[in-house]
Amino acid sequence: MWKRIKKRFKKLLKRESAGEKNDKQAPKLAKKLAKNKEYLEQLLGDNADISFREFNIGGRDDLKGMLFYVDGMIKKAILNEQILTPLMHRVRETELALELKKSNLLQIAESFIVSVDSVNKTDSFDELVLSVLSGDTAVLFDGAKEALIISARGWESRGVQEPQTESVIRGPRDGFTETLRTNTSLLRRRIRDPNFKIEAVKVGRRTKTDVSLAYIKGIANETVIDEVKARLDTIDTDVILESGYIEQLIEDSHYSIFPQMQTTERPDKTVGSLLEGRVAILVDNTPFVLIVPATFTQLYHSPEDYNERWIAMSGIRFLRFVSIFIATLTPALFVALTSFHPGMLPTELMVSLAATREGVPFPAFIEAVIMEITIELLREAGIRLPGPIGQTIGIVGGLVIGQAAVTAGIASPVMVIVVAITAIASFITPDYSVSLSIRLIRFVYMILAAVLGLYGIMLGILAVLIHLVTLKSFGVAYLSPLAPYRISDWKDAFIRGPIHLMTKRPEELKPTDPNRQDIERENNKWGEEDND
Repeated sequence: MWKRIKKRFKKLLKRESAGEKNDKQAPKLAKKLAKNKEYLEQLLGDNADISFREFNIGGRDDLKGMLFYVDGMIKKAILNEQILTPLMHRVRETELALELKKSNLLQIAESFIVSVDSVNKTDSFDELVLSVLSGDTAVLFDGAKEALIISARGWESRGVQEPQTESVIRGPRDGFTETLRTNTSLLRRRIRDPNFKIEAVKVGRRTKTDVSLAYIKGIANETVIDEVKARLDTIDTDVILESGYIEQLIEDSHYSIFPQMQTTERPDKTVGSLLEGRVAILVDNTPFVLIVPATFTQLYHSPEDYNERWIAMSGIRFLRFVSIFIATLTPALFVALTSFHPGMLPTELMVSLAATREGVPFPAFIEAVIMEITIELLREAGIRLPGPIGQTIGIVGGLVIGQAAVTAGIASPVMVIVVAITAIASFITPDYSVSLSIRLIRFVYMILAAVLGLYGIMLGILAVLIHLVTLKSFGVAYLSPLAPYRISDWKDAFIRGPIHLMTKRPEELKPTDPNRQDIERENNKWGEEDND
C-alpha cells in the first residue's frame, strides 16, 4: 500500500512540475491581431474545418476583430445573431459607437455588445486553442491582449432513447447519450439537491476528453471521492475514447476477470447508486457511465427490482443468483458425473444417458467444448449482425446446428439440452461484463472437471472464492455484505426487502449520512392515522 501511495505521489509531483514548466513556456496573446492570427494559422491553419472570420466593428476600419472557431461544432445562429451582427452593425446604432476605442474594445464587447450567457476571457494561446477545439468560439480584437471565449457549442447528436443493453418492463425509458452535458442534465433532473455535485476534469494528453465526477456531498464518503479524484489525476495516456479506458486504468486489480465497476446506460440506476453513497464517472462521447465502488451482489440488481412489489422481485432476484451456478457449473458437472462419477446418478438415468451417447465418437469433455464454442460463435454473430438478422441467426442457427449435430452423431441430445440451459441462464445476468466473466470461467471449470472430476470443480470454486474475497473496489470488499459479514445489508442483497424497512444506506459504503428514512417520524405518522 505504501509503495502504491509513494508511486502515485511521485507521479503527481512530476505532473505538477511539468505543469509549472508548461505554464512558464505557454505563449501569450499579442496586442496585434495580425500577429495572433499568424500564430494560430501556423498551429491550425492547414485544417479544413478551422475557420478564421475577420470583420470591422461598427463599420469602422480602425477597429478590427476576428472569429476563431471549428466549423461543425458551433451553432451558426448564435454566431450570426448574437456575436457578428451586434459587433458589425448594431453597435453603430447605439451610443456605444462614440465610446469604442482599441483600449476598451474588449471590455465593452463583453459587457454590452455580445449577448451570450457564457463569456470568459483568456490571454493564453493554449487555453484559447483548447476551448475552440472543445466547441467554443473565440473573438480576438486588434489592440487587446486578451480574447473572449464564448460558449456557442452545437453539434449533431443522438437524442435521448431507451437503453439498448438494459431494458426493463416497468421503469423510465430514457437513457444516456454520447453528449456529456445531456447526461448530466438527466441526473440533475432527478436529483434536485444543492448538495449534488458534478466536477469536471480533462483526461488524455491528445484527446483531452471531458470527464465528470458526480456525487452527493453529505452522503458519499469523502475518502472514496478523494480516491476517485486521485486515480483520475494519475491517468497519463494519449487517448480516452470510452469509459472502458478509464475503467481499466483506475481499477484495483488489473488482472482480475471480474468487473470492479458497474457500467450502466440508465439514469435512474445511476441516481439510485448516488443516493446510496456511490460515485458516478461520466465520460464524453459514450452513453456508458461508471459507478464506484461496486460489489458482486450489486451487479445482479436491476432498476425494476424497486419498481414492483418486494415479494415478487425478491423471487426474481434470487433466481438471478441461482442462474450464476447454472451458467457456470452445468457443463462441468455433466462432464464430471458422466466421466468420473457415474455411480452418483440413479441407475435408470445413467442407462438413459449412456443410450443417448451411443455412437458419439468424442468424450463428454470434447463434446461439451464443441457445443459451447458453437453457442459462443452464434452469440457473437448475433451481436455483430443487424438486429433482425442477428436474432434470426441466433434462434435458427441454434436449432439447426443442434439438430444437425445430434443427427450426425457429433453430440448427444442431453448435451444439447445442457448447453441450451447454460446459455439461457447466462442471459439472465443483468450486467454484460459479469456475463463475459462467467462465459470464460465456464471453460476453466470444464477443464478441471475433465481432469479431476468433482474434486477439480471444488478446487476451482475455492480458488474463485479466495480471489473474490481478496478483491476490493475503491476500498470496499467485493463480496460485501457476505465477507465481511453485514447482516443489516442483506435486506437488499440476495432479496429485495420492503422499502419501508430499508431505512439505512449500505453500511459497506460508509456513507456520511447513513439514514434514508426517519423511522420515528414514520412510526408517529402511522400511529396518528390509526388514532384518527
